[in-house]
Amino acid sequence: MSGYIADIRKLVGHRTVIQCAASIIILDDQNRVLLGKRADNHLWGYSGGSVEIDEKVEDCAKRELMEEMGLEAVNMEFFYVNSGAETHYIYPNGDEVSNIEIVYVCRNWRGEPRAADGEVEELKFFNIDEITVDEISPPIRPVWQKLTENMKEKNEIR
Repeated sequence: MSGYIADIRKLVGHRTVIQCAASIIILDDQNRVLLGKRADNHLWGYSGGSVEIDEKVEDCAKRELMEEMGLEAVNMEFFYVNSGAETHYIYPNGDEVSNIEIVYVCRNWRGEPRAADGEVEELKFFNIDEITVDEISPPIRPVWQKLTENMKEKNEIR
C-alpha cells in the first residue's frame, strides 16, 4: 500500500475509511474476463485500486491495470458504480473500508497479461460462467453479478 490511503492509515489505524477506487474489467475477443487471484485473500478479482490525490478516476483505472496486470487500456467505457453496504470490507490485515468504486470495461487493450506488482498471484481468462460469485473477492461481487446479467442480456456468454 502506498500513497494517500497509506497516509490515512497512519492517522486512523484500521478504522473504516471511505475509499474511492477505479477499476477496469478486461474482456478478450471471446468475451472472456481477465481475473487475478489476489495475494491477500486468494480470491479472484479484476484490476483496480484507490484513487490518489488529484488523480483522474480514468487515469487511476489505467494505472492500476498496468501495475497489476501489465496491460495498457486503449479504449474503455464506463460500466458501473459499485457502492453501499455490500462494498464494506475488512481486509485480512484488519483495515476496514467503505468502497465507492467506478468500474470500466475494456475490450481494446495492449500487452501480454502478467501479474506485475505482488498483489496478484495468478492471472487467468475465464468465461463468465466458469467461476462462481463465491470465488470473487467480496467487495466486487455486486459488479460481478451485474456483469453476468449484462452479458446474458447481450447473449455474450459462450
